[in-house]
Amino acid sequence: MLLERLSEELMVLPRSFSRRVPCMLLRAVVVLSALLAAARAAFVPTDSYLVLCGTAASATVGGRTFVGDATLPGSVLSAPQSAGANASAGAANASSGEAELYRYARVFPAPSTYTFAIKRPGRHFVRLHFFPFRYQSGDLAADARFSVSVQGVVLTDGPYAPANGTATVREFSVNVARGTLAIAFTPTGKVAFVNAIEIVSHPDDLFAGTAQTVNPLGQYTGLSTQALETIHRINMGTPKITPSNDTLWRTWLPDETFLVDRTVAVPMDVAPKTVQRTPGFATPEAAPDMVYATARELNKALMDSTISAQFNMTWRFPSTPGWAYLLRLHFCDIVSKAANQLAFNVYVGGWSVLSNYEIANKDTFGSLAVPLYKDFVLSAKDAMGNITVSVGPATVGNMDPDGLLNGLEIMRIVGSTGGGGDPSSQSRSKKIIAGIVAGSAVAVVTVVMAVAFLVLRARRRKKPEKKPSSTWAAFSASALGSRSFGKSNSGGTRNNTVTLGQSAGAGYRFPFAALQEATSGFDEGMVIGVGGFGKVYKGTLRDDTRVAVKRGNRRSRQGLNEFRTEIELLSRLRHRHLVSLIGYCDERGEMILVYEYMARGTLRSHLYDSELPPLSWKQRLEVSIGAARGLHYLHTGSGAKAIIHRDVKSANILLDDSFMAKVADFGLSKTGPELDKTHVSTAVKGSFGYLDPEYFRRQMLTEKSDVYSFGVVLLEVLCARPVIDPTLPHDMVNLAEWATKRLKNGELDSIVDQRIAGTIRPESLKKFADTAEKCLAEYGVERPAMGDVLWCLEYALQLQEASPDSSGTDDTKLVPEYQRNLSTASDGSASTMSANLGDLDGMSMRRVFSKMIKSEEDHRLHKEESLTANPNRALQQAYTEQHMSTLTAGI
Repeated sequence: MLLERLSEELMVLPRSFSRRVPCMLLRAVVVLSALLAAARAAFVPTDSYLVLCGTAASATVGGRTFVGDATLPGSVLSAPQSAGANASAGAANASSGEAELYRYARVFPAPSTYTFAIKRPGRHFVRLHFFPFRYQSGDLAADARFSVSVQGVVLTDGPYAPANGTATVREFSVNVARGTLAIAFTPTGKVAFVNAIEIVSHPDDLFAGTAQTVNPLGQYTGLSTQALETIHRINMGTPKITPSNDTLWRTWLPDETFLVDRTVAVPMDVAPKTVQRTPGFATPEAAPDMVYATARELNKALMDSTISAQFNMTWRFPSTPGWAYLLRLHFCDIVSKAANQLAFNVYVGGWSVLSNYEIANKDTFGSLAVPLYKDFVLSAKDAMGNITVSVGPATVGNMDPDGLLNGLEIMRIVGSTGGGGDPSSQSRSKKIIAGIVAGSAVAVVTVVMAVAFLVLRARRRKKPEKKPSSTWAAFSASALGSRSFGKSNSGGTRNNTVTLGQSAGAGYRFPFAALQEATSGFDEGMVIGVGGFGKVYKGTLRDDTRVAVKRGNRRSRQGLNEFRTEIELLSRLRHRHLVSLIGYCDERGEMILVYEYMARGTLRSHLYDSELPPLSWKQRLEVSIGAARGLHYLHTGSGAKAIIHRDVKSANILLDDSFMAKVADFGLSKTGPELDKTHVSTAVKGSFGYLDPEYFRRQMLTEKSDVYSFGVVLLEVLCARPVIDPTLPHDMVNLAEWATKRLKNGELDSIVDQRIAGTIRPESLKKFADTAEKCLAEYGVERPAMGDVLWCLEYALQLQEASPDSSGTDDTKLVPEYQRNLSTASDGSASTMSANLGDLDGMSMRRVFSKMIKSEEDHRLHKEESLTANPNRALQQAYTEQHMSTLTAGI
């Protein structure tokens, strides 16, 4: 594939340049092509033992001949054993294609060992076939309990008891360091037995020495010496792949029985010849072409027609708790028409392992249909029975919701079976082949560099075309727009100094070296978050200021727009409930944003999927109120036009040391409509699970889209569960759909977080739930404005903080200073003690609300003034009046 791409590049060069390419270079390409083709020749195992146990007969299964162990030398099978047993039922329940393997068995009343001479030390597959049946002196299903070990390492996860009437195969990959391989059977019941044994060597690099850990993200080392047991080997889509169609004689089962919801995924397939095997990626020994030529893809038709686009496709696999597992995910982009069209997220057991992952990435030169795989290790503490693997839409804004998976292997990590063997024992021929392949690789690199240099040199002579750059270029502050963000103290506009906001102090352009120092060289141990834009690092500046450093991912296509949007917005916004931008860096093509450090992390982390203690109900209300204030400021107080956040979610609400909430991540934010418009027409962006269904269907964005998303956040606060959980039953996967249905059925008590349910006053709970439900109305016009939402949450807090002897319906006890206003309604009628203070339609309550809001607002502004040291009191007063007007508009 690499050589093909080089040939394509040569073809597009000007004819004059082509004539200057040396003939020797072209000959080298041809020779290297032949060498690489030879290096990719089919794998032939050095060691291959196929043994039919308990008989002298032979049997041919799937084109392979199994030889009876009674004909093998006596040194192969040692220690006491009984004669072979015949199956009385003829293995009728075994697989029809392999029934011959299960007509006989070798039965062991005492510990016994098979010993095989190994020609090539290294990794080998050991496959043991079991089928219990009745024989002359007993019943294997009832009598057999035993353990199996290889090279002294016990491979079974307990006393093995074969399933009655079912043929099973247990496959292990073990590392053989010496010249013999010993398989020992030790009865723990009456007897042990085995029907057939396979010993097949496989390439040592099939299981590399490292893999990525799932929780936390990191590196797992030592795989090369670990014994692994195959628990599941799955071909996504169809069909079942039999051993005769696999170079290493493996079986790949279809995935239908493991899918949690078949409606959200569809099978895809192409001709196997479509798969483009490329040096450096998956070989046929990793998986056959049929695995990569089939896949399970997200159901795009379903996503286009319904909000169910929020779903992931999920597989659930049974496993034994208490063991670590290696998961190998196989990928091959067989669905895209061009590169950079497919990106998706992958989760293992609820943890994100691949974020906005593109199969056809820069490593494959953007080529499609190139097979590859990714390895992950799930620790024993996280593998609690069922292992789930999910694939869902990416959070990259310019990607259509999609995702696929071609194959999956799950292997139990058993233990170490020794080193990789003595290098001196390797054959001379293997060294020669390795030398040829290594030399070829060096030559290929040299050719690539030479051709690339010549190609680039030729293209530079061409007139540059006006195309969007595929990489990030450094730019100054003035490049972000027609205006600069601020001015230096001398009054002149400068590119390296930016004042962020009118009253927030100085933010500036950081040198890259300073941020490297602050984050210990962007050390992975400093990572505190990962998003679609990139990773977020904890850092400490030289003046001991703690900061959060968000470094853009160069493979994130929307990075430039997000970077500009974030700086443009936060440079002119300042509010105590918005995360403050301290500065940025664009050196070396980097896109780095520096924020104030929020010590408590995300709201999400305090609700679920972490070991943090649950927030109290009062804390949850205060956090919700803080976030609502920040959003209300964006919608009404940030300028002539509203600012729509467009990515409101619990992960974008951050908490400081005192649990004060601040809204973060403005990369997708959009300026609201003109005064004579009702909406902004724009492509759908945001996070699945939080998307406004009206915006999703019609691409019409309004402030009410943020209100819907915030309503989902309120449900997270109430229920303390993820917005999308594919491991739950179908009707519970989507939080918004499940919770609103329960609320309409009057089942509020069944969805509230049970850890704190007993501490919540019923009146406060009901007001909060009603507010969330109104935010989630199907159409935007039916949803409250963010100012109304803010008032309702503040009122829910007052209901929660009312004295214990207060009644939720006794308004005089709740707010006694406004009793006189309650006694006289605007229409002259007297209010009753049972008036619902939370009813926004109660016109008699206007004066009460105005005074409550005025008092709260004055208190809030006083605190904001002390925090921001804003000298422009007139602007604050104008904002207060605007805020007041908005809050009381719907009362």
